[in-house]
Amino acid sequence: MAEEIKVVVFKLAHEEYGIEVEKVKTIERMMPITRVPKTFTFIKGVVNLRGVVVPVMDLRGRFGLPEAEYDDQTRIIIVNTHEMEVGFIVDGASDVIDMNAEQIEAPPEVVGGVKAKYLRGVAKINDQRLLIMLNLAEVLNREEIIKLEELEA
Repeated sequence: MAEEIKVVVFKLAHEEYGIEVEKVKTIERMMPITRVPKTFTFIKGVVNLRGVVVPVMDLRGRFGLPEAEYDDQTRIIIVNTHEMEVGFIVDGASDVIDMNAEQIEAPPEVVGGVKAKYLRGVAKINDQRLLIMLNLAEVLNREEIIKLEELEA
C-alpha cells in the first residue's frame, strides 16, 4: 500500500511545483519585505509575520529563472525547514491535492531550467499534468541556513 501525501501546488514561471503540506506553515499574500544587506541575491529580505521575523527568498532567483513583477497572484509560502521558518515567493499558489508517493519519479537533470538537485522528483498527476516536487533540503543548503539564522538573530 503506497503512502498518500497531501501537496500544496504552486506556480513558478508557467510550471507547477509541489511541497508536502506538513512542511508548509502558511500561505500569505505579498507583504512589505525589509531588505537585508550582504545576503544572497535571491534573499529578498525579512518579513514580520505575527511577531516572528521570517527570511524570504524569491524562488525564481534561487532557481536562476527570470524575475517577474509581483502581482495579485503572488504569494509567500512559509515553510518549516531545518527547524526554522522561511518564506518562498512564488507566482501563485493554486490548490492542495492528494497524491500517491509512488507517483513521484526521479527528476531529469533539468526541469523548466531548474537543476535536478533542487527537486525531489516529478509526479504524474494525470495525462496532462506534471508536478515538480521540491527538495527543501537542497533549496536551502547548510551555508545558506547559517546566513539565514544570522538574519533572524
